[in-house]
Amino acid sequence: MNNLLQLDQQLFFFINQSLRNDFFDLLMPYARDKNCWIPLYIFIGAYVIYQFKWRSFIIIASAGITILLTDQIASSLIKPAVQRLRPCNDPAMLYKMHLLVDCGSGFSFVSSHASNHFGIAVFLIFLLGKKFPWIAPAILLWAALICFAQVYVGLHYPLDVLAGGLIGILIGIITGRFCRTALKKSGIKIA
Repeated sequence: MNNLLQLDQQLFFFINQSLRNDFFDLLMPYARDKNCWIPLYIFIGAYVIYQFKWRSFIIIASAGITILLTDQIASSLIKPAVQRLRPCNDPAMLYKMHLLVDCGSGFSFVSSHASNHFGIAVFLIFLLGKKFPWIAPAILLWAALICFAQVYVGLHYPLDVLAGGLIGILIGIITGRFCRTALKKSGIKIA
C-alpha cells in the first residue's frame, strides 16, 4: 500500500508540477468548474426533452438518480470512511505543490467530481451512444479532462480521481441500463 501511495504522489507531482504551463494554468480551473459546463448541461437537457417529449422525465429522473448516487457514495460514504487529506490540505504537501483554486475543506478519496462526471458520461453513452457513435469518446474525454484538472489544480491525487471514475462508471452502467429498460417499457426503442 505504501508503494501505491508513493506512486500516486509521484504521479500527482508529475501532473501538478512537471506538466505546469501558462495555458493549463488558465484552462484547468475552468475545466473543473461545474458552472463552466452549464451550457452543455442545458443543451443535453433540451435535446432530451425535444427528442423524447413527455418520456424525457424518465431520462431526467434517471440522470438525477445517477448524480445523487455517485455524489452520495463518494461524499457521504467513502470520503468520511477513508479520511484522506486533499494534497492542498496536507501540510507536508502544501509548499511543494502548485495550487490554482481554493482548497476548501473535506477529504480527497474519492473524487466526487470524477464519480459524478464519469457516472453521467456512461449514463449518456447508454442513452445516446448508438445513435451518436462519436459521443462515447467525446464524453469520456470530457470526464477525463475534468479529472485531470482536479489533479492539475491541486485538489486531488490521481488515485482519488481513478477510484471516483470507476465508481461513476459502475453507477452509470446500472442507471443507464435501468433507464433504457424503463424507456423500452414506455414504448421507446433506443437506437
